Amino acid sequence: MSEYEGRKDDSEKSRWDLLPYDALEQISDVLTYGTKKYEEHNWKKVPKSKGRYFAAAMRHLTAWFRGERLDPESGHPHLAHAACCLLFLMWFDNQGEDHDSAKD
Repeated sequence: MSEYEGRKDDSEKSRWDLLPYDALEQISDVLTYGTKKYEEHNWKKVPKSKGRYFAAAMRHLTAWFRGERLDPESGHPHLAHAACCLLFLMWFDNQGEDHDSAKD
């Protein structure tokens, strides 16, 4: 290594630069829409959220699969809505919470 080269030990760290930022912005837009319709972090308080967010993700994915790109109510992409639902489910799973089982 020459005197003009620096060193950064980050080879084992998360590569945030690999994320598709345009898609993340669409997800953020859906979350922003949700805060206007409900309130910030409302999704954490929804009863029986596990089953309900799974169902919502499937509705958005099915609408997209059938050829409808945008959600008619919000005007945002169905895939961004589905991604939000999956992020919510991941958050609940990472918390180790069953948060009202889908079987209820």
